[in-house]
Amino acid sequence: MTPVGPDTAYTPPTASGRHVRVLLVDDDPLVCQGLQMILEMAGDIDVVGAVHDGDQAVPAIARTSPDLVMLDVRMPRLDGISACGAIQQLPSPPSVIMLTTFDLDDVVVRSVRAGAAGFLLKTASPTQIVTAVRDVDAGRGALSAASVRAVFGELSAPAARDREVAHTAFGLLTEREVEVARAVARELSNAEIAREMYLSEATVKSHLASAQLKLGVRNRVGVAVFATLATAR
Repeated sequence: MTPVGPDTAYTPPTASGRHVRVLLVDDDPLVCQGLQMILEMAGDIDVVGAVHDGDQAVPAIARTSPDLVMLDVRMPRLDGISACGAIQQLPSPPSVIMLTTFDLDDVVVRSVRAGAAGFLLKTASPTQIVTAVRDVDAGRGALSAASVRAVFGELSAPAARDREVAHTAFGLLTEREVEVARAVARELSNAEIAREMYLSEATVKSHLASAQLKLGVRNRVGVAVFATLATAR
């Protein structure tokens, strides 16, 4: 985890005054302590609890009612991807950001299919961590096209298995759905996609929802990941 020092640069809290409630789930207590220090220095993020295995995540959510869970991929009893899937079965699940070193080559596809709304490398800077929490809480997700490329850079290249899955899945999409998915991977908003493609926002949302269903993902982050993988060389 990147240390916090006097030169750490944070963007200011949002003007809305909203505080994001975050639950930490990581088997390393030192990682939890570091994340708590980074997040609470931001001024608009409150860490409401920390637990140290995936099987403790759902009970901790019931106790603390977080808006967002930061979830380690690898834990001894229940891994983060399985825990993310369990969280999605809750009536009103909090958003999930996966924390990983990305030493598992298929973690991205497995995570998006489990419902993750964002990803962070454990080497992320304090500013990147705070920005990811704010972005996911605002519904933007925390895996832009640039972030996807950075993730795959850590892996050297997307796994052949992931590329094959993405190409096969993209074959199920209509031409319009493919165009919308690629625009999402370019970090365009629904309004920007609508202007670029001469469509209404409602039509863009419809194409996006259909693409999510066909790709087996729960949010636009998943669509961006599949679009990036499908065009990977």
